Amino acid sequence: MFDGIRKRIVCMWFPRLASDRVLRARPVDGPFVLTLRESNTDRLYCLNAAAERLDLARGMSLADARAFCPDLLSQPARPDLDAQFLTALRRWALRYCPWVGHEGVDGLALDVTGATHLWGGEEEMLADMQARATRAGLTLRLGIADNRGAAWAFAHFGTGQDRLEDLPVAALRLDDKTVTGLQRLGLRRIGDLTTAARAPLARRFGPALMERLDQATGLLPEPVTPEKEPPHYAVRMSLPEPIGLAEDVMGVCARLLAPLCDKLMTQETGARQLCLTLRRVDQGSQQVELHLAAPMRDPNRILPLFRRGVDAVDAGFGIDQIRLEATQVEPLAVQQIGSAQAAPDQLNDLITRIGTRIGLENVQRYLPADSHIPERAFSIAPAAFSAPQNGWSAPRPRPLRHFPPEAIAATGPRPPARFRWRRMTLTTGRAIGPERIAPEWWMSDEAWRSGLRDYWKIDTREGRRLWLFYTPQNPGWFVQGEFA
Repeated sequence: MFDGIRKRIVCMWFPRLASDRVLRARPVDGPFVLTLRESNTDRLYCLNAAAERLDLARGMSLADARAFCPDLLSQPARPDLDAQFLTALRRWALRYCPWVGHEGVDGLALDVTGATHLWGGEEEMLADMQARATRAGLTLRLGIADNRGAAWAFAHFGTGQDRLEDLPVAALRLDDKTVTGLQRLGLRRIGDLTTAARAPLARRFGPALMERLDQATGLLPEPVTPEKEPPHYAVRMSLPEPIGLAEDVMGVCARLLAPLCDKLMTQETGARQLCLTLRRVDQGSQQVELHLAAPMRDPNRILPLFRRGVDAVDAGFGIDQIRLEATQVEPLAVQQIGSAQAAPDQLNDLITRIGTRIGLENVQRYLPADSHIPERAFSIAPAAFSAPQNGWSAPRPRPLRHFPPEAIAATGPRPPARFRWRRMTLTTGRAIGPERIAPEWWMSDEAWRSGLRDYWKIDTREGRRLWLFYTPQNPGWFVQGEFA
């Protein structure tokens, strides 16, 4: 049933999105291009207006472009940053209507049905879009029609007074091969396609051609799907009266943590970094950052961890607003609460408390490594960013303490009966070995350039249990570890 409101779609096309993004931050005079490396060749990816006036084109090699224009300025393209910039523009376009979606990598589609009267009409709304984009330093082309395909065609190929039938077939969002094939048949305009027989065209070019034609003419609907907004993990509270006591701040923080953790649970995520912003009445602000050793969403565990930072805050004449934000989150599936989970949680809380004093990266743990070389049989990683691992196994006992090899005075392949180490004279009581270990030839290690090592476990009469090795290829004795 027709409700009296005609569907209207606006297409925003930013033909120089990438170059405009760069030039907004650092303007330049003269021709400027962004390049993208393809098949070991730097090719033009996006050009500013000055470069286009010199007959440079996208896809041209940078070397050929410099031959035409020696003063050409270039910079590597960043498609990832361009995508982020387009996402920011999509949020800006929400001022015109709530239904805004991406249209390729350089455009937006807006369903402005029933919203144009808020701007005084379609022409006034399009003029406002164009004026705001120009003030922002962006090149914008606009098209409006009853469907998405026609709006795209007017934005890319229209001049303002064209009819859809008069636009070239390339305005149907077809690939270059199909456009070339249609032009060879004499079908150069969309009007030529509408009057041609559909069956032969569908057999020759496939169903995509007819689908694009029906979308442009409105026979096949093509809705605008708005992008889903990412969850925002932040809450704040404005206070009627300023506060200054640490207990009061912790009380407000507790009230803010409850809804924030509920939202984290709904999204099945946990906070790894939290930022507590305290705004004072003099408009100054202080921040308390909390880096967690593991993803958390339990307010009872997180709240005590803020105590140290809150105690160091200078409240000045009082704090009138507090904002809490989870600046970094990680997936955290729903877990069954039980006694088995208590021990890891307590360890993570301990790591967090120590990490707030010395830094999380300085709280480290040992992890097993696949190597028969003693000093390479383990690795050291920050405990907050690694998980404990099993697999600690050795064919023979290894000393509790490892240290760089320390030379001792001894000769012969058998362990010395008496030797001096660290200003101590020691007597060998029992010697177990040898255990020959060969160097890893595929690894470059200066410490193993002496070749093979024969390791011995030495129990001295003085009570020290040492790990010695002998290098037969370059005779010498060394102490490398001590057993418990």
